Amino acid sequence: MKPIGPLRTALFVPATRPDRVDKALDAGADVVIIDLEDAVAQTLKGEARETARKKVMEHASRRLMVRVNALGSGHNQSDLQAIVGAAPAGIMLPKVESGEHIREIHERLLGCERHCGMPPGSLGVVALIESARGVQNIFRILSEAPGPARAFLAAFGAADYSLDMGIDISRDGAELHYPRSRIAVACRAAGREPPIDTPFMIDLKDLDGLKTDARRAKQLGFQGKLCIHPNQVGPCNEIFSPTAEEIQYARRVVGAFEKSEAEGIGALQLDGKFIDYPVVERCRRIIRVGESIG
Repeated sequence: MKPIGPLRTALFVPATRPDRVDKALDAGADVVIIDLEDAVAQTLKGEARETARKKVMEHASRRLMVRVNALGSGHNQSDLQAIVGAAPAGIMLPKVESGEHIREIHERLLGCERHCGMPPGSLGVVALIESARGVQNIFRILSEAPGPARAFLAAFGAADYSLDMGIDISRDGAELHYPRSRIAVACRAAGREPPIDTPFMIDLKDLDGLKTDARRAKQLGFQGKLCIHPNQVGPCNEIFSPTAEEIQYARRVVGAFEKSEAEGIGALQLDGKFIDYPVVERCRRIIRVGESIG
């Protein structure tokens, strides 16, 4: 089972616009997500899933995910049957609200993987949390561990969440502080990768607002951000990337700790700072992110 991340940016593209898929792959996002859900009219679902399948196969060497339709939509099984055999980098499942949803998508994927001759658990799942019920149940959702093992990653969708709550999204994002915090804490408590934050949707031209929003998410424990326009990718990549100085320091910490551990000492001080296992694990993650982006 390969982890889905690190993911600093994930750029959405409508499946009905195959030309945009090609352009999106050159935008610099860590992964491009072909959307079969919100961006596709009901009458075009069949055509869109075939387009998505062809694009994933055409760009087999690139990181392409597919956002399929929700489990209760009537389209999910057909989406999976069309997409799984093309071997995307993973799928995004919208409207996840319970542990039962995780178990159900896992079983559906197992059936498709068996049919396509793929190892069980081949495709990772990004579980999109976008309702009050999903936020309330997030720890139970992330604590599901059906076998064979499959990578799961949480993402926050504020558009549907705000609709469900009957609230407006503001530029300062105060109304999103609670669900963001709850999702990030639950990921850590359940031993999952850090989550991906909601897109910034206030104004696509407001890059300063985007940067502030991304920094806010990073401070709460998110590893990256969903993007809905190519101009959002560069600023988010920069914000969620460790600096050269951070990587250098992380390597010093890990090296010093491993030396200390080999001598039977489980904690130490470095540059006046206390270093123990949680600090070292964070430094190892910084190094992994740095290596993944070259």
